[in-house]
Amino acid sequence: MKSTRRSAILGSLAATTGVAAASQSLVGCSPGEAPPGSPLTKVTVLGVIHRTHRSSTAYSLEVLREAVRRAKPDVILTEIPPDRIGEAIRGFQETGEVTEPRARIFPEYTDVVFPLSREMDFELVGTAGWTQAIADDRSAALSAIENDPARASQWQEHQDARAAYAQLVRGRGDDPRFIHTLEYDVAVQRAQTPYQIYFDPDLGQGGWTKINRAHTDLINAALDAISGQGLNALVMFGAWHKYMIERSLGFRGDIERLDPLALFA
Repeated sequence: MKSTRRSAILGSLAATTGVAAASQSLVGCSPGEAPPGSPLTKVTVLGVIHRTHRSSTAYSLEVLREAVRRAKPDVILTEIPPDRIGEAIRGFQETGEVTEPRARIFPEYTDVVFPLSREMDFELVGTAGWTQAIADDRSAALSAIENDPARASQWQEHQDARAAYAQLVRGRGDDPRFIHTLEYDVAVQRAQTPYQIYFDPDLGQGGWTKINRAHTDLINAALDAISGQGLNALVMFGAWHKYMIERSLGFRGDIERLDPLALFA
């Protein structure tokens, strides 16, 4: 990353392994509030489609790359855990490749964001609540549910909701102009409702409610840490998390929400 005024402003945030700790530097400010007269943080929530970026024409890696360029972020809040982001950055700076296991599975970072860091001036912050233990526990719990005859009706309702979603978004599920609409968010929420209602108690920290709360807590802590500085923040997460993130941001008085559709004009 380039050494500039913005890098200096964000240095303490990027250097921390937990963004929640960085947020404590805002003495005298309640979370989500900036001192009177301070400029608002501009926030864009950009839904990404992970590996599908490599096969999609509508939302290809090049389309995403241009969207990030148009966003001109000072900071990108990533779907990489706080304890992994530093290693991902170091590896890329040393070898030109992203080798950190959690980060390297996401082409939006390996093929777009990290390479763009050579030409653009932004900081990367890890704001994902996932851990490998959470992922492993969730997989085991879902397998048990799927194979439990007593829960066959719940599993079928979950599958039916996913099928209805697939039918609704057919032919446009990878279109960024559709992904960044209320219609898309409503469709995702409906698709996840049986999963959330029936399986959250079994999935613990990996349940839909708790994992999204973990993500949004980290996102909001990162925004607290840069509040009042007039910076431009780009939140890049899997598109299914977008409605949960947007909902959590609705309580903040220190940000200006920007329309992501403007990045795909």
